[in-house]
Amino acid sequence: MSEITVAIADDHSLFRKGVIHSLSPYKQIRMLLEAGTGDELLRGLAIQPVHVVLMDLKMPGKDGIETTKQISRDYPTIKVLIVSMYEDERFVHHLMENGAHGYLLKNAEPQEMFKAITEVVEKGYYLNDFVNRVLLRSAGQKQKPLPALDTDLALSDREKMVLRFICMEFTAQEIAQKMELSARTVESIKDRLMDRFGAKNTAGLVFFAVRNQLID
Repeated sequence: MSEITVAIADDHSLFRKGVIHSLSPYKQIRMLLEAGTGDELLRGLAIQPVHVVLMDLKMPGKDGIETTKQISRDYPTIKVLIVSMYEDERFVHHLMENGAHGYLLKNAEPQEMFKAITEVVEKGYYLNDFVNRVLLRSAGQKQKPLPALDTDLALSDREKMVLRFICMEFTAQEIAQKMELSARTVESIKDRLMDRFGAKNTAGLVFFAVRNQLID
């Protein structure tokens, strides 16, 4: 595995240091930036972009929610993992639909944090047991339509198959091999689905697909 560069934003220095220390045994991880506020993080990313940001929610000034949205707009290749004490489904829904690639609770073990970091880089999202429970509870519930969704939700067989494989955590290259397509074609289908459903990233696409029961 190639080296993964990481930033952490949390207004508690002790927590930041603890996370950095707990991830130090994983040599694939290189911590490049730590910040106590969203504004400080954004200033740092302008100088030194990273692969993954570990993002707290409640911070002075620009909070983690607004910072996540700005990173999604300004740095679409950066993956954002929320690391929060808030075990509230509303945060999960809102953030996964607005640029976050995964949601961890602060009591997560270092092994899970490492797994989350590597999976968002390799697959584009990380869904743990907590987020999966949120998805299962919300599946089938009547949802308000998203502003970007003035469209029919029906999928072609090929779109449905690509979406199903994405939700099963296969990479574009793996999907291409299974479907006898080029990886570029798979990426093109994924991009069209994201644009069609207003998803900001792969995690948002998976979240939307499960919530709206688009796959069997």
